[in-house]
Amino acid sequence: MIRAANRRTIREIHDEIRLIQASPAASAQRSGALARLSAFTPGFLRRLFLRALRRQPHWLKRAAGTTLVTSVGMFGMGAGWTLGILPLHTLCLTIGGVTLKPGVVDGRIEPREYLAVTASVDHDIVDGAPAARFARGLRELIEGGAVLQDLAR
Repeated sequence: MIRAANRRTIREIHDEIRLIQASPAASAQRSGALARLSAFTPGFLRRLFLRALRRQPHWLKRAAGTTLVTSVGMFGMGAGWTLGILPLHTLCLTIGGVTLKPGVVDGRIEPREYLAVTASVDHDIVDGAPAARFARGLRELIEGGAVLQDLAR
């Protein structure tokens, strides 16, 4: 779990991800034991716990964060989708695979690589218009390669 990503540089986030990949014990996320115990917990207790989290948004944010990012692209090419736990996450970004498709470059059709990204938004919290603006801005950032230029520094 990456905390305070909005206040960190791309390089800091990248370095933290690499650190956790090299040493998973360095991660601040400690949900493994709770996830294993949930299989043995009666359903009414799980529902009670989730209801308490929804009523205390600060607990919810601390436990689950606000955005879920997952990658299904490692399983193949093309688009992918996932169902985030939207009562727990306002935004779920699913990163799919990269596929080769025809695209227009300088008026010619040439093969281009396309990354599939799916954004799921909890419409109880975020209206469709701001969500669409976010998706457009995200697309422009990815297409412009601004993140890659920041990583190169």
